[in-house]
Amino acid sequence: MSEDETATPAPAEAEDIPETERFEGEYPIRIRGLRNAFGDQVVHEDLDLDVRRGEILGVVGGSGTGKSVLMRSIIGLQIPTEGTIEVFGHDITSAEPDEVIGVRNRWGVLFQGGALFSTLTVAENVQVPLKQFYPELSQELLDEIARYKVVFTGLPETATSKYPSELSGGMRKRAGLARALAIDPELLFLDEPTAGLDPIGAAKFDDLTRELTNRLGLTVFLITHDLDTLYAICDRVAVLADHKVVAVGTIPELLESGHPWIEEYFKGPRARAAQSTKEAAQAKGTAGAGKHLDNTDPQGS
Repeated sequence: MSEDETATPAPAEAEDIPETERFEGEYPIRIRGLRNAFGDQVVHEDLDLDVRRGEILGVVGGSGTGKSVLMRSIIGLQIPTEGTIEVFGHDITSAEPDEVIGVRNRWGVLFQGGALFSTLTVAENVQVPLKQFYPELSQELLDEIARYKVVFTGLPETATSKYPSELSGGMRKRAGLARALAIDPELLFLDEPTAGLDPIGAAKFDDLTRELTNRLGLTVFLITHDLDTLYAICDRVAVLADHKVVAVGTIPELLESGHPWIEEYFKGPRARAAQSTKEAAQAKGTAGAGKHLDNTDPQGS
């Protein structure tokens, strides 16, 4: 079964899905004074972070710095010891359950490995959040939305009837992404989305992430160790170290911080290779554009 992208079908007619006014502020996520601790083990202490609307924010840090714990705190799976987390202007750390539900249906999450339910088909996996937040939808409409989301993320339509065990690793990631996009979120959380993929598959997933961000107007919170991903698609990068976000900015801005971990991470041989790959891709794109212009018939024939 191929992972090549197929033609995207027309979207389902989903008049029954209630419209939600999109967030128009500058920062859909704002975190202040966050503290996460497990017994005597402090993971985060006085952590601050703003995520800008429309950006792909890469989140990096060494092992044990709490990247996934931070994401889980934002989506409500980890209750912080102290601090506030605002999502779309709502303080979810002190909100009532009904209010939190009204925010949760505006984000999608792709966990590591896809985290698909093994006993459900791809279509049934995609339908899980739809059934949770929109139980009134008919099965016919659920099937149509699932088919659209699956093809939209580059999988063939035949994948809808497959079980996760019948898919390759890259296809499971795309199926998980289709589920994350099921309810047309404004926020997309990606936890190590290219882990375990070969370089070609990882590059394709990066391209898909950037394309979806641009087409759907998403804000993406992306946890990764992949330097190619950071250089290729991230608008800014937040660095976790010393229990907090020690720096956030573009990669050139981070390199001016002088923090030891940042210096080691972004100036090592793998970082230099990633930078070279990005520069080569940019040069190829520029050359391709120039070639296209050179081959243009000035007479228009």
